Amino acid sequence: MWIPPTPDQVLTPTAIALGNFDGLHRGHQAVIAPVVQHPDAWATVVTFQPHPAEYFSGQPRALLTPLTEKQAILERWGVQQLVLLTFDRELAQMSPEAFVHDVLHGQLQAKHISVGADFCFGRGRQGNAQLLRQLGELLGIVVTIVPEQTMDGERISSSRIRELLLQGHVEAVEHLLGRPYELMGEVIPGRALGHRIGFPTANLQLPARKFLPRQGVYCVEVLAPGWTQPQPGVMNLGYRPTVDGQTLTAEVHLLRWRGDLYGQELRVQLRHFLRPEQKFPSIAALQAQIQQDCQAAAMYFHLPLEQLEPT
Repeated sequence: MWIPPTPDQVLTPTAIALGNFDGLHRGHQAVIAPVVQHPDAWATVVTFQPHPAEYFSGQPRALLTPLTEKQAILERWGVQQLVLLTFDRELAQMSPEAFVHDVLHGQLQAKHISVGADFCFGRGRQGNAQLLRQLGELLGIVVTIVPEQTMDGERISSSRIRELLLQGHVEAVEHLLGRPYELMGEVIPGRALGHRIGFPTANLQLPARKFLPRQGVYCVEVLAPGWTQPQPGVMNLGYRPTVDGQTLTAEVHLLRWRGDLYGQELRVQLRHFLRPEQKFPSIAALQAQIQQDCQAAAMYFHLPLEQLEPT
């Protein structure tokens, strides 16, 4: 998928799905779907960098889908181009009319634009989806307004997904995303404590801006380059209070696989929350609990307990 490094390198004409798209949940997919199979325009997602909420608050914002992850998902959905509009003072102060005429029509040569029904744009959020449709008609641009997407009677939204993640409800998040929530990161050397106590772990270096779920222990499935099937495992996300950990870490123990993963990029899919992180009185007590966690994960994945050993 092409990410133009400068505005003059955008592939045109375009069929645009327009929005913030943090999370890329089922609602976002409904907005993107109308432009993917456009017969005579580049299927393009247009979003903003930084997120407008971050620009106006001045505070860094953790993202459900950092850029690398967003790119991978959009590629799987058939998007050909991702355009990142710099959200700065100039863009924030642009009128709705100027944004449509100068950016969408002039710069991006949009033939078709798809937005959610609640989409707002322009200075002070003065523009909405209906105004976009009216302005588009004047310029020969077809505008699709996708109705609000709901599931189980509740609106699908990134804010709802964030709330559920903080509660550890990863199954509900998977329902809203249409896929498991993932943590992606490179395996880096750790303290090797897990190996010494019989449960070797892969320590992930997570993106600095990734939105993290509730701290604790999870049943996970792990993918690495070259693997055809995900491997079941247990992940601890937290500060490791039993061994006086000082930094937040994500440590993954694979139930049926052993090997050197250093330097590899892992995709860790969160399947089920087992328990909160806790401090144990001794390393022996920690070992016993990890063993229980592995057994609980084996039951969750319907694995015979004897398969916990390397195969």
